[in-house]
Amino acid sequence: MTGLLFDAFIYLCAAVIAVPIAKQLGLGSVLGYLIAGIVIGPTSGLVGHEAEEVRHFAEFGVVMMLFIVGLELEPRTLWNMRQRLVGLGGLQVGLTMLAVMGIGLAFQLPWQEALAVGMVLAVSSTAIVLQTLNEKGLLKSDGGQASFSVLLFQDVIIIPMLAVLPLLAAPDILTSVHGEVAHDSGAAWMDTLAGWQVALITLGAIGAVIVGGIYLTRPVFRFIARARLREVFIAAALLLVVGTALLMNLVGVSPALGTFLAGVVLANSEYRHELESDIEPFKGLLLGLFFITVGAGMDFGVLARDAVLIVGLALGLVLLKAAILYVLAVLFKIRGSDRWLFTLALAQAGEFGFVLLGFAVTTGAVANVLSQQLLMVIAVSMLMTPFLFILFDKVILPRATQKHTRDEDEIDAKGSVIIAGTGRFGQIVNRILRGNGYETVVLDLSPDTVDFIGKFGIKSFYGDASRIDLLHAAGIADAKMFIVAIDDVEKATAMVRNARQAFPNLHIIARARDRHHTYLLYNAGATDIVRETFYSAVSTGQRALRGLGHPKAEAENIARAFIRSDRRATRYLAEVFDPDIPIAENKAYIARVHEVREVEENMMRMGREGAVLDDDEVEDPFE
Repeated sequence: MTGLLFDAFIYLCAAVIAVPIAKQLGLGSVLGYLIAGIVIGPTSGLVGHEAEEVRHFAEFGVVMMLFIVGLELEPRTLWNMRQRLVGLGGLQVGLTMLAVMGIGLAFQLPWQEALAVGMVLAVSSTAIVLQTLNEKGLLKSDGGQASFSVLLFQDVIIIPMLAVLPLLAAPDILTSVHGEVAHDSGAAWMDTLAGWQVALITLGAIGAVIVGGIYLTRPVFRFIARARLREVFIAAALLLVVGTALLMNLVGVSPALGTFLAGVVLANSEYRHELESDIEPFKGLLLGLFFITVGAGMDFGVLARDAVLIVGLALGLVLLKAAILYVLAVLFKIRGSDRWLFTLALAQAGEFGFVLLGFAVTTGAVANVLSQQLLMVIAVSMLMTPFLFILFDKVILPRATQKHTRDEDEIDAKGSVIIAGTGRFGQIVNRILRGNGYETVVLDLSPDTVDFIGKFGIKSFYGDASRIDLLHAAGIADAKMFIVAIDDVEKATAMVRNARQAFPNLHIIARARDRHHTYLLYNAGATDIVRETFYSAVSTGQRALRGLGHPKAEAENIARAFIRSDRRATRYLAEVFDPDIPIAENKAYIARVHEVREVEENMMRMGREGAVLDDDEVEDPFE
């Protein structure tokens, strides 16, 4: 018991110390975990042979991660990904296998062993890539989605690879490993079955996951939710993931694929967010533990003996896979910085390579001596991955951004209204004004957006509306109004401040992200301020009142009363707002909040009682 507690203490201590330091240095959490493992493993010897056993347990974090990813995907979204899932993923695996096999043949490896090595090195690290993409908020980007498609295909292709590896066994290699521990698989009982029986059982298990997810999980979770015990719901969530993984393992299917499928089935469930929040802490902890064990399991003896060879092979593997990925990115029209994100994210070997390599050795497809070097190549390439993401963040992304910039457009139009921003908000404003006969000049900071909407006949100009010289070129001196419709808080505030200082009498309407932004725009000098979600929220409240039985006229009157009181309250609160003092620590602000709340309730009571509250009676900048 003491030994177990000591090991747990060492692993947790390493994570708690190394990861925050790595994050502060901009290295990312994955590299922090890997470094922590190296420190407590081969460097200091605090952990030893048990790291391998812990890693097998921690690999369940990958299973949980794919379950959560599945929860965020609807079946329709997955279907829309089919071209990249099969085409992009299939070509990546196939071309990488052939390229590695060709190199192996050049080094006089038997074709069977060269093909087995190609399979081992073709897959990438699902754990590192998805964790880093999520951490950096890049998973929803085009490059992130392409990477996810390839990773998902790789997880699926592991199954046929495991089936093919025994067919590649060489007699001399098989003799050298005879008697060693066989591949640990829960599907050994299926070895005596006919092929059609195996296929039928596999399809039945997958069908059970789909049917169970659609028809059984909802009533079960509804029953558990009635107990109002969070720990029981967490236990049920874990039971779902563990049970699905166990079922898939018993029929020889990747547990990660099975749980991903379960997540997709539950993507539209009302318990989706609850399941995600319950599984997330376990996923994060196990993934961190997995990365630590990868670092702790690195055999520096082998690395020291063949350092140049192993580092050279790892670097060569990364360059080879990156070249293949870049070509595929071009073929599948992945553009800009997303192309480089896709290329660098998947250039390493992966954790499933450990599984494939271990199975290849026990089945006699790969010699034991070569496997020791390949293990280090896989580990070193995985260790390179965080640095590849740093290369993307610090070098490629800034250059890609700079490359897509261009000189500001020459403004050859004049109008009575100048609009900064032509996104979903600015376009609606522009359509209303132009539809009523007003000429507008629209400016936007995104050249891609300007070019895109230009294809639909909507003229706009690329330029920074916070620059006074550009506003002069747009004719602001003769314009009646300046509308700031962008959603960038700092940029919008700067535009209002600069325009107000240069044109004290200009009518400025500004879009506000929230109440805090409203105060900033008020101090900057905006004439009218529109909170982007305010009216939609008021409309929702009005519809809620009607649904609760209030007459239509009464609900509308209450909504008008709320709008009028909120306008007055916002101006009253803006007078004591201080951007240098957190709102929760601003005593004057808190005192006024209590005052305006009472006024607000009185105004809505008057609305319920039928008092006439006309919004046009009082001019106010806050909406």
